[in-house]
Order: sequence, then C-alpha cells, then structure tokens
Amino acid sequence: MVDSLKKPQFEEIRPGIKVPAKETILTPRFYTTDFEEMAQMDISANEDELRAILEEFRVDYNRHHFVRDEEFKQSWEHIDGETRKVFVEFLERSCTAEFSGFLLYKELGRRLKGKNPVLAEIFTLMSRDEARHAGFLNKALSDFNLSLDLGFLTKSRDYTFFKPKFIFYATYLSEKIGYWRYITIYRHLEKHPEDRIYPIFRFFENWCQDENRHGDFFDAIMRAQPNTLNDWKARLWSRFFLLSVFATMYLNDIQRSDFYASIGLDAREYDKLVIDKTNDTAGRVFPIILDVNHPEFYDRLEICVDNNDKLREIANSNAPGVVKFFRKLPHYVSNGLQLIKLYLIKPIRVDHLAGTVR
Repeated sequence: MVDSLKKPQFEEIRPGIKVPAKETILTPRFYTTDFEEMAQMDISANEDELRAILEEFRVDYNRHHFVRDEEFKQSWEHIDGETRKVFVEFLERSCTAEFSGFLLYKELGRRLKGKNPVLAEIFTLMSRDEARHAGFLNKALSDFNLSLDLGFLTKSRDYTFFKPKFIFYATYLSEKIGYWRYITIYRHLEKHPEDRIYPIFRFFENWCQDENRHGDFFDAIMRAQPNTLNDWKARLWSRFFLLSVFATMYLNDIQRSDFYASIGLDAREYDKLVIDKTNDTAGRVFPIILDVNHPEFYDRLEICVDNNDKLREIANSNAPGVVKFFRKLPHYVSNGLQLIKLYLIKPIRVDHLAGTVR
C-alpha cells in the first residue's frame, strides 16, 4: 500500500473540491469583450469560408470521442509523490484554460444571437467543444480524488477585458498553440507508450483537431476584418501577442519540467518545438512572425526563468513583506527588460500573397 503521508496534500474548499490555483500573471486568463462591437461585425469579406467552417462545426466530428473507457477504471494510487502533484497541476491548468474558453464562447453565442447569426452559432458550437474538454479534464481530476468547482471559478476569477480584435489575436494563438502542444505529446507517446502514465493522452489526437478548427475560425474572422492584419498597428500587436503567448508558455513549462519528465519529454526541447510550429502557423495569417532562431531569443527567456526561480525563493522565505518586495524588485525589473529586448528583436515580415517571408 502506498503511504498516504507521502502524497502531496492539496488545499480543499470542501472534501474533494480543490482550491483553485492562485491567480498570477502566468495562470490561464478569463476574458470578456465588447459584445456589441462583435455583434455589429461585417463578415461579408469572408462569409463563404465562415459558413463552411460553421458546417464543419455542425458535423461535430468528436461527438462520440470524449467517453471514458475501461482503462480509466483502476486505481491511480501508484502515481504518487511529486509526479502526482505535477500531474494534478497539469490537469487543473488545462481544465481552467478550457473552461475559460467555454465561458467566453458561450457568452458570445448568447449575446450575438439574433444580431449576427453565423458568428453566434459558431461561438455556441465552440463552447460545446470547450465544455467537453473541461468536463473530461475535471473527471480525470476525480481519479485523483479531486475536482474543480467550475461554478465557483466562474464567480471568483477576475475577467480581463479585450477589444474584439485583441480577443482574435489571443484566442487564435491559444487554440493553435493548444493544437501543437497536444499533437506533440500525442506523437511522442505514440512512439513511447511506456511513458503514457495515464489514458487521457490517448485522446489527444482527436482532441487537438478541435483546437485546430477553432484556430481556423479565428484565422477566417481576422481575414474578414482587414484592419486586424493590414496596418502598422497590426504588426505591433502581432509581435506583442506572439511574444506574450510564447514567453508565458515557456516560463510555465520550465517551472513544471517535472511533469514533462514524467512522460519522457524534456520541457525545453518540447517548448522550442511547439513555439517553432506555432510561429510558422501564425505566419499564415499574421503580417509578421517572431525570429525565434535569433541567438538572443531563448537566452533572454532563460534569464526570466532564473529570475522567476529567485522570485519563488523570496516568496517562500520568512522575510517581512516589505523586505520581500524590495528583494523581488530587481528581478521584476530584469524580467521587464528582457521582454522589452525580446520584443525589439527584428521580426520576420510575411508576404501572404507571394507565400514568402522576409
């Protein structure tokens, strides 16, 4: 029998209901937007493609996919210690991110109904997909005697307001990077089944196709709104969101490298592959992509990794609050400088008509 005292303990709201992870700049965000501006959006420039995407969502390729099979029906007590802790954190972060998408898409579907019926139905069907993902992940948490109170999350989380075009940038990248994360893990475990410590990873191949279709929708809606892509402001915002998404993922994943090690992956190599693939994918719609092969790109991210390690050490120390603040300040400043310097690395311009980069 596994010694229960060796299992990491998670703070609970009530028995079996996990206290949500503390909100930080690196945790999954909950978004809201200008629903009226979205409802008034003219999609005529790309309506045929959007209607084709709607038909694909209606088909619902994954309607029978998210069904737990016999492999789940066993004890998972053998996943213990640090592996159990980091795996529960992975499930929680993934569930929270999927649930955040569900809330945003559901509200958009509700607010746009009767005003912009094509977009309203697409958002409603995407919320269906995200609800399945979140529910499947939350059920997985129950195998570890925990779950998230999603109703509590709805009420307790702060919501970040983005104008519609910024929602498009952020959610497009979130969905596309989600695709590359899931498919990379799936392909690795397909080659190395001995590293598949839990059956949820078998579902990632079909799962990531939902992410890909969602990303294709945001690609199409941005091309229906040329002002989101075709001016100097679009180039600046594209750089900002690419860097924000890549830096956030890298800092999060390196902090949780034990999870990736538990499934046979090196967190740094995994992230570099996902960033490279997502960056290339973004070049199909964004006017610029980042020069992720620049010699300073990962060197500066590694400085941020070191700063974050020091920030956690300070946070966990017994020093008074004001002392902690002044000890943290240089590391916050350093992180800010590194990100500014990363932003200023010359990006790669994309010529969509010629199919080239320069």
